[in-house]
Amino acid sequence: MLSGPVVPPREGEPRQLVVLLHGWGADGNDLIGLAPALQGALPHARFASPNAPDACDQNPMGRQWYSFMDERPATLKQGYERAAGLIDAYLDAELGRLGLDDSHLALIGFSQGAMMAVHVALRRAKAMAGVVGYSGMLIDEESLAAEIVSRPPMLLAHGDADPVVPYASLQHAVAALAEHEVPVQWHASPGVGHGIAPDALEAGAGFLVNAFREARRAG
Repeated sequence: MLSGPVVPPREGEPRQLVVLLHGWGADGNDLIGLAPALQGALPHARFASPNAPDACDQNPMGRQWYSFMDERPATLKQGYERAAGLIDAYLDAELGRLGLDDSHLALIGFSQGAMMAVHVALRRAKAMAGVVGYSGMLIDEESLAAEIVSRPPMLLAHGDADPVVPYASLQHAVAALAEHEVPVQWHASPGVGHGIAPDALEAGAGFLVNAFREARRAG
């Protein structure tokens, strides 16, 4: 079972669960640092940032959701699916512990964590409130038509000077998700590389406030 740092709600008991999925070579301590910046917008949310299951291939002090060492599609898909199963089990356990359902759940991911956040959200049996993906790309696109079961609203954000995951990945993902009728918004951070700029963080916070509000109305 995955585990990692958590930050309790700033006010009262948890009404929402926001799970942060870190990037390749980092760990849960990396993204949990976003919680204080988001608590003003989401004071009733519990923030949790699980550590990825495996030691990073090139940085053994960090973690990875799956390996990039063998880029054959079948091998990568095995990695995606294994990580997705672990993330799903973690989400189910956390929601069960809090007495909440998927309408009170949101994912925030960075880089490889963003790839997994989108991948998992589209394949969960019930739609979560929303997903924010920073500096990621759409993975396993060829399987999406057969595997998509949920279409939660998404915000994808990217720096237009990203040297790690090309900025073009943003528009490609937006177009592909729209083709599958996923409600997707996007945000570009001018001059920003592979990171989360303050403007993107603010956009993500506003998006999640609205996503939770809309999920509550729908429920």
